[in-house]
Amino acid sequence: MTVLNIGIVGCAGRMGRALLAAVHDAPDSHIAGGTDVAESGWVGRDLGEVLGREAIGLAVGDDARALFTVADAVIDFTSPKATVLHARLAAETRTVWVLGTTGTSAAGDAAVADAATKTAVVRAANMSVGVNLLIGLARKAAAALDTEFDAEILEFHHKHKVDAPSGTALALGAAIADARGQDHDKVKVLGRHGVTGERRRGEIGYAVLRGGNVIGDHTVVFAGESERIELVHRAGSRDIFARGALRAAHWAHGKPPGLYGMADVLGLTD
Repeated sequence: MTVLNIGIVGCAGRMGRALLAAVHDAPDSHIAGGTDVAESGWVGRDLGEVLGREAIGLAVGDDARALFTVADAVIDFTSPKATVLHARLAAETRTVWVLGTTGTSAAGDAAVADAATKTAVVRAANMSVGVNLLIGLARKAAAALDTEFDAEILEFHHKHKVDAPSGTALALGAAIADARGQDHDKVKVLGRHGVTGERRRGEIGYAVLRGGNVIGDHTVVFAGESERIELVHRAGSRDIFARGALRAAHWAHGKPPGLYGMADVLGLTD
Protein backbone atom coordinates (compact mmCIF):
# COMPACT_ATOMS: atom_id res chain seq x y z
CA MET A 1 0.00 0.00 0.00
CA THR A 2 1.37 3.38 -1.04
CA VAL A 3 0.88 6.03 1.63
CA LEU A 4 0.57 9.55 0.23
CA ASN A 5 1.57 12.70 2.06
CA ILE A 6 -1.36 15.02 1.46
CA GLY A 7 -1.51 18.72 2.23
CA ILE A 8 -4.65 20.80 2.74
CA VAL A 9 -4.73 24.51 1.91
CA GLY A 10 -7.48 26.38 3.74
CA CYS A 11 -7.42 23.65 6.38
CA ALA A 12 -9.40 25.53 9.04
CA GLY A 13 -12.48 26.21 6.92
CA ARG A 14 -15.59 24.04 6.74
CA MET A 15 -14.29 21.94 3.86
CA GLY A 16 -10.72 22.12 5.10
CA ARG A 17 -11.65 20.41 8.36
CA ALA A 18 -13.56 17.69 6.53
CA LEU A 19 -10.54 17.12 4.29
CA LEU A 20 -8.14 16.99 7.24
CA ALA A 21 -10.33 14.44 8.97
CA ALA A 22 -10.54 12.29 5.84
CA VAL A 23 -6.77 12.27 5.40
CA HIS A 24 -6.15 11.68 9.12
CA ASP A 25 -8.47 8.68 9.19
CA ALA A 26 -7.38 7.05 5.93
CA PRO A 27 -4.81 4.24 6.34
CA ASP A 28 -3.24 5.05 2.96
CA SER A 29 -2.84 8.79 3.63
CA HIS A 30 -0.75 10.97 5.91
CA ILE A 31 -1.22 14.67 6.69
CA ALA A 32 1.73 16.50 5.17
CA GLY A 33 0.53 19.78 6.64
CA GLY A 34 -2.15 22.41 6.41
CA THR A 35 -2.25 26.14 5.77
CA ASP A 36 -4.72 28.92 6.39
CA VAL A 37 -4.80 32.71 6.22
CA ALA A 38 -3.43 34.61 9.19
CA GLU A 39 -6.79 36.30 9.78
CA SER A 40 -8.39 32.95 10.63
CA GLY A 41 -6.62 32.87 13.98
CA TRP A 42 -5.50 29.26 13.45
CA VAL A 43 -1.95 29.79 12.20
CA GLY A 44 0.54 28.31 14.65
CA ARG A 45 -1.99 26.07 16.37
CA ASP A 46 -1.80 22.30 16.15
CA LEU A 47 -3.73 20.62 13.34
CA GLY A 48 -5.16 18.20 15.87
CA GLU A 49 -6.83 21.16 17.55
CA VAL A 50 -8.41 22.12 14.22
CA LEU A 51 -9.85 18.61 14.11
CA GLY A 52 -11.01 18.75 17.71
CA ARG A 53 -8.68 15.87 18.54
CA GLU A 54 -5.36 15.26 20.24
CA ALA A 55 -2.29 17.13 18.98
CA ILE A 56 -0.53 15.53 16.02
CA GLY A 57 2.65 17.58 16.16
CA LEU A 58 2.01 19.68 13.06
CA ALA A 59 1.05 23.34 13.24
CA VAL A 60 -1.20 25.24 10.86
CA GLY A 61 1.05 27.27 8.59
CA ASP A 62 0.61 30.20 6.24
CA ASP A 63 3.28 29.27 3.66
CA ALA A 64 1.59 27.51 0.77
CA ARG A 65 4.89 27.12 -1.09
CA ALA A 66 6.36 25.11 1.78
CA LEU A 67 3.29 22.85 1.81
CA PHE A 68 3.41 22.18 -1.94
CA THR A 69 7.10 21.36 -1.57
CA VAL A 70 6.68 18.63 1.06
CA ALA A 71 3.37 17.10 -0.11
CA ASP A 72 2.77 14.38 -2.69
CA ALA A 73 -0.60 15.99 -3.39
CA VAL A 74 -2.37 19.15 -2.26
CA ILE A 75 -6.14 19.41 -2.00
CA ASP A 76 -7.55 22.88 -2.55
CA PHE A 77 -11.09 24.05 -1.76
CA THR A 78 -10.11 27.62 -0.94
CA SER A 79 -11.09 30.68 -2.98
CA PRO A 80 -10.89 31.91 -6.58
CA LYS A 81 -8.42 34.58 -5.41
CA ALA A 82 -5.94 31.90 -4.30
CA THR A 83 -6.22 29.79 -7.46
CA VAL A 84 -3.56 31.62 -9.49
CA LEU A 85 -0.99 31.34 -6.69
CA HIS A 86 -1.70 27.68 -6.04
CA ALA A 87 -1.60 26.90 -9.77
CA ARG A 88 1.85 28.45 -9.99
CA LEU A 89 3.07 26.48 -6.97
CA ALA A 90 1.68 23.20 -8.33
CA ALA A 91 3.47 23.83 -11.63
CA GLU A 92 6.76 24.76 -9.97
CA THR A 93 6.83 21.81 -7.56
CA ARG A 94 5.19 19.26 -9.91
CA THR A 95 2.85 18.37 -7.05
CA VAL A 96 -0.48 16.67 -7.75
CA TRP A 97 -3.15 19.32 -7.28
CA VAL A 98 -6.78 18.45 -6.56
CA LEU A 99 -8.87 21.57 -7.12
CA GLY A 100 -12.47 21.91 -5.97
CA THR A 101 -12.68 25.72 -5.96
CA THR A 102 -15.48 27.19 -8.08
CA GLY A 103 -16.19 30.69 -9.37
CA THR A 104 -12.68 31.24 -10.73
CA SER A 105 -11.82 34.07 -13.13
CA ALA A 106 -10.53 33.71 -16.68
CA ALA A 107 -7.03 34.32 -15.30
CA GLY A 108 -7.56 31.56 -12.77
CA ASP A 109 -8.75 29.15 -15.45
CA ALA A 110 -5.71 29.97 -17.59
CA ALA A 111 -3.41 29.38 -14.62
CA VAL A 112 -5.02 25.99 -13.97
CA ALA A 113 -4.57 25.01 -17.62
CA ASP A 114 -0.92 26.03 -17.48
CA ALA A 115 -0.32 24.03 -14.29
CA ALA A 116 -1.81 20.98 -16.01
CA THR A 117 1.01 21.09 -18.57
CA LYS A 118 3.49 20.55 -15.72
CA THR A 119 1.68 18.20 -13.32
CA ALA A 120 -1.47 16.15 -12.84
CA VAL A 121 -4.41 18.39 -11.92
CA VAL A 122 -7.82 17.01 -11.00
CA ARG A 123 -10.43 19.72 -11.21
CA ALA A 124 -14.11 19.27 -10.47
CA ALA A 125 -16.94 21.53 -9.41
CA ASN A 126 -18.07 18.72 -7.15
CA MET A 127 -16.05 15.70 -6.08
CA SER A 128 -18.72 13.46 -4.67
CA VAL A 129 -19.28 10.17 -6.44
CA GLY A 130 -23.05 10.70 -6.43
CA VAL A 131 -22.93 14.12 -8.02
CA ASN A 132 -20.66 12.92 -10.80
CA LEU A 133 -23.07 10.10 -11.49
CA LEU A 134 -25.83 12.73 -11.58
CA ILE A 135 -23.89 14.69 -14.20
CA GLY A 136 -23.52 11.53 -16.28
CA LEU A 137 -27.23 10.74 -15.99
CA ALA A 138 -28.16 14.31 -16.93
CA ARG A 139 -25.96 14.07 -19.99
CA LYS A 140 -27.56 10.79 -21.10
CA ALA A 141 -31.09 12.09 -20.49
CA ALA A 142 -30.39 15.30 -22.40
CA ALA A 143 -29.05 13.36 -25.38
CA ALA A 144 -32.16 11.19 -25.46
CA LEU A 145 -34.71 13.96 -24.88
CA ASP A 146 -33.01 16.78 -26.81
CA THR A 147 -34.80 20.16 -26.74
CA GLU A 148 -38.26 18.56 -26.84
CA PHE A 149 -37.95 18.72 -23.05
CA ASP A 150 -37.17 21.97 -21.26
CA ALA A 151 -34.14 21.72 -18.97
CA GLU A 152 -34.12 23.54 -15.62
CA ILE A 153 -31.61 23.28 -12.77
CA LEU A 154 -32.37 24.14 -9.14
CA GLU A 155 -29.64 24.35 -6.51
CA PHE A 156 -29.84 25.05 -2.77
CA HIS A 157 -26.83 25.84 -0.57
CA HIS A 158 -26.03 27.26 2.86
CA LYS A 159 -26.16 30.99 3.48
CA HIS A 160 -22.37 31.35 3.53
CA LYS A 161 -21.81 30.30 -0.10
CA VAL A 162 -20.53 33.28 -2.05
CA ASP A 163 -20.99 32.25 -5.71
CA ALA A 164 -24.20 31.53 -7.61
CA PRO A 165 -25.19 29.43 -9.40
CA SER A 166 -23.02 26.77 -7.84
CA GLY A 167 -20.19 25.27 -9.84
CA THR A 168 -22.02 21.94 -9.73
CA ALA A 169 -25.17 23.46 -11.19
CA LEU A 170 -23.15 25.01 -14.01
CA ALA A 171 -21.41 21.69 -14.63
CA LEU A 172 -24.81 20.03 -14.94
CA GLY A 173 -25.96 22.68 -17.40
CA ALA A 174 -22.77 22.39 -19.43
CA ALA A 175 -23.21 18.61 -19.64
CA ILE A 176 -26.79 19.04 -20.86
CA ALA A 177 -25.77 21.62 -23.45
CA ASP A 178 -22.91 19.46 -24.69
CA ALA A 179 -25.19 16.43 -25.05
CA ARG A 180 -27.63 18.53 -27.10
CA GLY A 181 -24.92 20.09 -29.26
CA GLN A 182 -25.46 23.56 -27.83
CA ASP A 183 -23.18 26.38 -26.74
CA HIS A 184 -23.90 26.58 -23.02
CA ASP A 185 -23.03 30.28 -22.79
CA LYS A 186 -25.65 31.08 -25.42
CA VAL A 187 -28.53 29.07 -23.94
CA LYS A 188 -28.05 29.46 -20.16
CA VAL A 189 -30.52 31.67 -18.29
CA LEU A 190 -29.09 32.45 -14.86
CA GLY A 191 -32.20 34.06 -13.44
CA ARG A 192 -35.64 35.36 -14.32
CA HIS A 193 -37.35 38.49 -13.06
CA GLY A 194 -40.27 40.60 -14.18
CA VAL A 195 -41.98 40.16 -17.54
CA THR A 196 -39.62 37.81 -19.31
CA GLY A 197 -41.85 36.59 -22.09
CA GLU A 198 -42.31 32.94 -22.95
CA ARG A 199 -39.54 30.49 -22.33
CA ARG A 200 -37.50 29.95 -25.48
CA ARG A 201 -36.97 26.44 -26.71
CA GLY A 202 -33.53 25.10 -25.87
CA GLU A 203 -32.89 27.34 -22.88
CA ILE A 204 -31.21 25.90 -19.80
CA GLY A 205 -32.61 27.72 -16.81
CA TYR A 206 -31.12 28.09 -13.34
CA ALA A 207 -32.77 28.81 -10.00
CA VAL A 208 -30.78 29.46 -6.83
CA LEU A 209 -31.74 29.11 -3.17
CA ARG A 210 -29.58 30.12 -0.19
CA GLY A 211 -30.24 29.58 3.49
CA GLY A 212 -29.43 27.83 6.73
CA ASN A 213 -26.76 25.14 6.72
CA VAL A 214 -27.80 23.23 3.60
CA ILE A 215 -24.66 21.52 2.34
CA GLY A 216 -25.81 21.17 -1.25
CA ASP A 217 -28.93 20.03 -3.10
CA HIS A 218 -29.15 19.84 -6.89
CA THR A 219 -32.19 19.00 -8.99
CA VAL A 220 -32.26 18.65 -12.76
CA VAL A 221 -35.73 18.89 -14.31
CA PHE A 222 -36.61 17.83 -17.84
CA ALA A 223 -40.14 19.10 -18.45
CA GLY A 224 -42.05 17.90 -21.48
CA GLU A 225 -45.66 17.84 -22.59
CA SER A 226 -47.63 16.01 -19.88
CA GLU A 227 -44.56 14.45 -18.27
CA ARG A 228 -41.59 15.49 -16.20
CA ILE A 229 -38.33 13.78 -15.26
CA GLU A 230 -36.40 14.89 -12.18
CA LEU A 231 -32.89 13.84 -11.19
CA VAL A 232 -31.94 14.77 -7.62
CA HIS A 233 -28.84 14.66 -5.45
CA ARG A 234 -28.77 15.84 -1.83
CA ALA A 235 -25.56 16.06 0.15
CA GLY A 236 -25.94 15.12 3.80
CA SER A 237 -22.34 15.74 4.83
CA ARG A 238 -19.21 17.42 3.50
CA ASP A 239 -17.52 14.07 4.03
CA ILE A 240 -18.69 12.96 0.59
CA PHE A 241 -16.65 15.73 -1.06
CA ALA A 242 -13.63 15.01 1.13
CA ARG A 243 -13.71 11.29 0.32
CA GLY A 244 -13.97 12.04 -3.39
CA ALA A 245 -11.07 14.51 -3.26
CA LEU A 246 -8.92 12.00 -1.41
CA ARG A 247 -9.76 9.36 -3.99
CA ALA A 248 -8.78 11.82 -6.72
CA ALA A 249 -5.42 12.54 -5.07
CA HIS A 250 -4.53 8.84 -4.95
CA TRP A 251 -5.73 8.26 -8.51
CA ALA A 252 -3.68 11.17 -9.87
CA HIS A 253 -0.46 10.21 -8.12
CA GLY A 254 1.93 8.95 -10.80
CA LYS A 255 -0.28 10.13 -13.67
CA PRO A 256 1.31 12.24 -16.42
CA PRO A 257 0.68 15.98 -16.52
CA GLY A 258 -2.84 16.81 -17.62
CA LEU A 259 -6.15 18.30 -16.63
CA TYR A 260 -8.41 15.56 -15.34
CA GLY A 261 -11.93 15.44 -13.93
CA MET A 262 -13.83 13.20 -11.56
CA ALA A 263 -15.21 11.31 -14.53
CA ASP A 264 -11.64 10.19 -15.20
CA VAL A 265 -11.10 9.30 -11.55
CA LEU A 266 -14.31 7.26 -11.41
CA GLY A 267 -13.92 5.66 -14.84
CA LEU A 268 -17.05 7.33 -16.18
CA THR A 269 -15.52 8.64 -19.41
CA ASP A 270 -16.63 7.06 -22.67
